[in-house]
Amino acid sequence: MDKALAGKVALVTGGSRGIGAATARALAEAGADVAISYAASEDKARAVVGELAEAGVRAGAYRADQARAAEVAQLVAAVAEDFGRLDILVNNAGVIATGAVDDAGTDAAALERQLAVNLGGVTAAIRAAAPLLAEGGRIITIGSNLAPRPGRPGVADYAATKAAVVAYSKGAARDLGPRGITVNAVQSGSVDTDMNPADGPGADAQRAGNALGRYGRPEEIAAGVVFLAGPGASFITGATLDIDGGYLA
Repeated sequence: MDKALAGKVALVTGGSRGIGAATARALAEAGADVAISYAASEDKARAVVGELAEAGVRAGAYRADQARAAEVAQLVAAVAEDFGRLDILVNNAGVIATGAVDDAGTDAAALERQLAVNLGGVTAAIRAAAPLLAEGGRIITIGSNLAPRPGRPGVADYAATKAAVVAYSKGAARDLGPRGITVNAVQSGSVDTDMNPADGPGADAQRAGNALGRYGRPEEIAAGVVFLAGPGASFITGATLDIDGGYLA
């Protein structure tokens, strides 16, 4: 495989499973040294690190709560110090909390944590990483196809967090463009993960809403991230890449 990212150091937040783990593997296959963060799944994180090491790259796992800006800043600093540099930041960590806006029984604490993780964790990571990235640096945030089109009840708060990171990415692209750093977002669709399994409630409706009529695989999202992280995407910034099976078609 082409080692286009050899010599680069990447940090993937929420890299212990799902899209994050697939992205970490894909970056390692492209030659990058990879650090991942996790909130609770230490065993899974260590297993992913073992797989990355087998690919012949340096790898490490770091515990950090993405809802706490101070921990996110410490995470970014620790990775840069341990690996000697930081070239690629992939904001993948995220949670989902649902509930209709007129439902008095919605878990308000869960919605607040969702906002803190999905938006606050992303902005904290970008602000911490920006001073460390050199020309050619890459920032990629995993968003959702529900941001531009929620499409079903109960996801207003989740969709809003994902729409916000797209806007933030566009603004950050303007701020960091003069330094040759690109900032983009990937809007993923229905992907078979622990958070949204292909055999879970509502899965058939999600499949029916996609032009391709199926769920995506984590590796298919990871492929888009690796493209945006590579030299071929050097003139792409402030953009959103939809990898959603045609949900937004």
